[in-house]
Amino acid sequence: MKKLIYNSLIIIVFANCAVSNKTVAQNLDENDIKKSMISALEWQEAHPIFAASPTDWTAGAYYIGVARAHKSTKDQIFEAALKNQGYHNNWMPFNRAYHADDVAISYSYLYIDMNLGRNNFVNLKPTKDFLDTHLYKTTKWNNPANTDKIENILWWWCDALFMAPPVISLYAKHTKEMKYLDDMHKFYLETYNQLFDKEERLFARDLRFVWTGSEKDKKEPNGKKIFWSRGNGWVLGGLALLLDDMPKDYKHRAFYENLFKQMAGRILELQPKDGLWRTSLLSPETYNHGEVSGSGFYTFALAWGVNNGLLENSKYVSAIKKAWKALVACQHENGMVGWVQNIGAFPEPASYDSWQNFGTGAYLLAGSEVLKLVE
Repeated sequence: MKKLIYNSLIIIVFANCAVSNKTVAQNLDENDIKKSMISALEWQEAHPIFAASPTDWTAGAYYIGVARAHKSTKDQIFEAALKNQGYHNNWMPFNRAYHADDVAISYSYLYIDMNLGRNNFVNLKPTKDFLDTHLYKTTKWNNPANTDKIENILWWWCDALFMAPPVISLYAKHTKEMKYLDDMHKFYLETYNQLFDKEERLFARDLRFVWTGSEKDKKEPNGKKIFWSRGNGWVLGGLALLLDDMPKDYKHRAFYENLFKQMAGRILELQPKDGLWRTSLLSPETYNHGEVSGSGFYTFALAWGVNNGLLENSKYVSAIKKAWKALVACQHENGMVGWVQNIGAFPEPASYDSWQNFGTGAYLLAGSEVLKLVE
């Protein structure tokens, strides 16, 4: 298959979404990045998809990408997409008040209200009601007496750290109510203490993949621990979003900055030569092809870290450029972003034609910060 890399003005033949370093131009072009992002949005808007509802987590992750794309480009096409979906959703989160996934869509509502909405255009009451229930009403998931072996804390899976904390951070910024950050931190620490592997500097997806050294079924074929690319992409991308809106003098900010830098360093170490991370971080040979959703979140987070002074330019910029060029090679000529692992909870394969709206969201997130890096 062939893919046009805009800045290089050459056609390169590639397999498994890998880009040869020898054939890709050294520099990135601002206009090419914007064109690629707009093309991805146009295709995705013309091909709506969601797992359960237009307000579910897949749409939430996609429109977070759209919001950040608007933030970096100020292009009206992103603004229109954001406003249309919020209006048609009646500004509602999804319906599970104790599930972090179902408030992810509110990031886009908050962004609109803070940056695009005229007075009373956005109704944030459903978001406030969700957060107040989610954080402050006792249920099975935030009750210390819960004995469930897997779902024993509120945010029991690592993906949750992308879905709820950035929304809470943005909501606290918008309302200037820091109590929301304090309670977010409490639940974030529970997830960190349960799922973060300090030796590998990576998150297990959930307790099924926390490895003590005795469970043979919790290992990859090569004997390594199972660490899912998109799962860790959710966490690292979520950290960048969270920190972006967290006050610089917030009392727990150092914890998040240190975690961000730890994970960024590990992800850099694990980047394959062609630029795209595999679905299994420690067993890349299991599915030896690049995957866009995890790689998109990593590219976004690493570029954000450089743009905001948390990561060293000299150490990370070449890796970010390589990753972005490889991501562009996964975009079809019609704008569709392929090579996205389907909905799951552990490493599985992707393909040239596999796509999801959250994969497009990850692509837009990556472009939004690479664009700033280029500028």
